[in-house]
Amino acid sequence: MKQLAKGRLTSLALAVCAFAAQAQDAAAPADSVFSFSGFGTVGVVGSNTDEARYVISGQPKGATKSWSGNVDSKLGVQVNAKLNAMFSATAQVLSKQNGDGNYRPELEWAFAKAQFTPAISARVGRMGGPFFAVSDFRDVGYANTWLRPPQDVYGQVPVSHFDGGDLSYQASLGATTLNFQVYGGKSSSVFEGVDVKMEKVLGFSASAEFDGGFTLRAGHVEGKLTVDSPSLKQLVGVLSLLDAKVPGAGIGAVGNQIDATNKKVTFTGFGLTWDQGNLLAMAEYTMRRTESYVPDTDGWYATVGYRLGKFTPYLTISELKQKDSNVNNTIPPKIPVAGVTPDLRALVDGTLRSQSNQQKTQALGVRWDAYRNIAVKGQFERIKADGPGLFSSPSEAFTAGQNTVNVYSVAVDFVF
Repeated sequence: MKQLAKGRLTSLALAVCAFAAQAQDAAAPADSVFSFSGFGTVGVVGSNTDEARYVISGQPKGATKSWSGNVDSKLGVQVNAKLNAMFSATAQVLSKQNGDGNYRPELEWAFAKAQFTPAISARVGRMGGPFFAVSDFRDVGYANTWLRPPQDVYGQVPVSHFDGGDLSYQASLGATTLNFQVYGGKSSSVFEGVDVKMEKVLGFSASAEFDGGFTLRAGHVEGKLTVDSPSLKQLVGVLSLLDAKVPGAGIGAVGNQIDATNKKVTFTGFGLTWDQGNLLAMAEYTMRRTESYVPDTDGWYATVGYRLGKFTPYLTISELKQKDSNVNNTIPPKIPVAGVTPDLRALVDGTLRSQSNQQKTQALGVRWDAYRNIAVKGQFERIKADGPGLFSSPSEAFTAGQNTVNVYSVAVDFVF
């Protein structure tokens, strides 16, 4: 595990590992093959609006003026098996609000690892997708300074793990440690009740950890995206049907652009972290590109924090910007087709508007290390959304306009 500002291994990450090791030593015989650990968060969130729900991207249930414990609360347990000097295995079960709105425990990790040499290793099974700087521990609140990762960046990817394999290589150049990883497989998730699949996933991640607490990271992944939405399929079907009835209007071409069946998607990210003494800083810039109605977006954030004994106040600014809707709506207005909405063009525009997740966020928070395995956090966010942003269940007025929402969060993170 690692902390917000990574370095090689930050103080919080070391604390998590040390505490887990102590718990494992106390719970298992010295010669035991297995070791156990866990983590969790109890959190509540509220906002100043009832027009939309504040959520972690993909959740259907969230916070309004009525405070909610559904956004951040979670519990995870992990078991590691050290079979011999070369082979090991890891499984992690996580319970948090999923895309169906329930807390059904799910297998987040389940992989076998072979450490061929001190520098080369391979894994096969289910692993965390290395899309971001804190992908491996994004759900372990205790290992992060933030109350939650900035959603303007981390909300762009609807999947958190993949089924497949990876190959990793680590090398040292003086005081610099280089890490390379290539991976491939497939992934699936549920996003606000809709099944999302990624096939033919192929990607890489590379990082350089320098002396003085600096870490640079770059990564890229691509695959084939399918959004299994009944309403989307119905819209594409109507457009395909009307293309033959209204020749020359280009309706079918618009439907093909909207369709999200086996369409290419890519995600690229760059990151910088610095953890030196009491000061920590982190920034990421990410780019999502698709060939469907899922818009092209760029996201970024920058965080700075300062440790004052057991307290770490921090500030984050971030933005999620839409670069392209990927649909050129050339449908003429008010096409006279019996039994069809009098303005098919407006229907398509409304669909595209519902996917506009542009927003800017300013967040101020503080972390209090109350005990060796417990951290208490408070965070205030001011979010300016153009359209629905990353909010769930927005009203028509919220979707159509520009909105400023204040979000208040309190959480207790723990490891065991």
